[in-house]
Amino acid sequence: MAKFNPAIPLERELGKQIYQALQGSVVETILKTAQDGTSDDYWRSHMEGHCMKVDKDILPEFHALCQEVKDKLEFKEEVDFYVTGDSSLNAFSVAAEAEGQPHIVNVNSAMFDLMSQDELRFVISHELGHIINKDSALKRLIYFVFPPDAVNPPITLQYKIRLHDQLAELVADRYGYIANRNLNACVTAFFKMASGLDLGKMNVSIDALLADNRKRLDYFLNDKGLSLYGHPVNPIRVQAINLFATARKKKELEEGMDELISILLKVGNSPMDEDLSVFIATAGLIVADADGKITDKEVEHIIQNLANLQIFPKQFLDVMLKADISQLFDQSVKNLLAVNPGLRETLLEYMIGLVLSDQEITSDEVNLIFAFGSGIGFSEKEVSLKFAAMIQQHYTPSLDSIC
Repeated sequence: MAKFNPAIPLERELGKQIYQALQGSVVETILKTAQDGTSDDYWRSHMEGHCMKVDKDILPEFHALCQEVKDKLEFKEEVDFYVTGDSSLNAFSVAAEAEGQPHIVNVNSAMFDLMSQDELRFVISHELGHIINKDSALKRLIYFVFPPDAVNPPITLQYKIRLHDQLAELVADRYGYIANRNLNACVTAFFKMASGLDLGKMNVSIDALLADNRKRLDYFLNDKGLSLYGHPVNPIRVQAINLFATARKKKELEEGMDELISILLKVGNSPMDEDLSVFIATAGLIVADADGKITDKEVEHIIQNLANLQIFPKQFLDVMLKADISQLFDQSVKNLLAVNPGLRETLLEYMIGLVLSDQEITSDEVNLIFAFGSGIGFSEKEVSLKFAAMIQQHYTPSLDSIC
């Protein structure tokens, strides 16, 4: 096998978090009882009826290549390989849902016109990597609880699902290299699928491709580019597989991956995102503690607002708790208003919203709001009007105060 384990710890941790958040063990038990059939029936019928199965008597060379890849990955479960007549450069895998059914790996016919044998090995082993990593089972659970185009998960869960999907692709790429051991073929496979060009015929060298990739990666590392799709952008994938293949020590691999994952962790590319996150967290903690007690509702309010800017909002809030909250708060307000003075009202509204979030308004909290409003240039009258309007719109007395 490989010098390094193909698993990425953050991908595994996210998978567990998503599974637990969706009550996976309970929902899967219900599904097994409720469903008469499985998606295996659909996929099996489609592949058998519309595609060519890779049989050793019909496609002996490709069949041998597929079996060789399976052996290199030490994967013992049954897999049916298919070829679909399709001009798009794509391949996919479907993990068996029912026990005893073979998994499915499909390669579109266009791949055979453009890919070398080693590039095909990379593609096939990448798809097998998804099966080995059990990505399909988690995807089925997500799609059941949140059907596509019907129900959207909470924003924090959306971000975590996307990050997990991206990291799962990097894990599958590592399996692709393990069965191939030809780094150049892994890299050229990415570029061929991105461009649709036969790079050999166009005399494009691997050194030129890697040099170009480094330039494009710099764009993403320097807080400009975002990777907001189910698959990481190619500059990340190329560098990640390069690290996995060439790193001499585990620490070197981990440090390189941390840098790449930092791109995937970015939710937006506004220069104010970090200061706004710090303000939301520190302002929230200051207001929540104004009455001497931080309630669960106040913490939830802070995390919900942080979730629009941070994939791990609670972790970010925990970091703020260990810092100098007052200093970070003052600096974040200064930085934000220096960039956009028009944010004054938004900042004041957030502070007032925090006061209202626990359904209890104390005199200490009111004094704090007036002091903050004055500090950013509002008159006492303006703060009063804004406070009054938000009470009318958002305040509901707690049942504890009524009963």
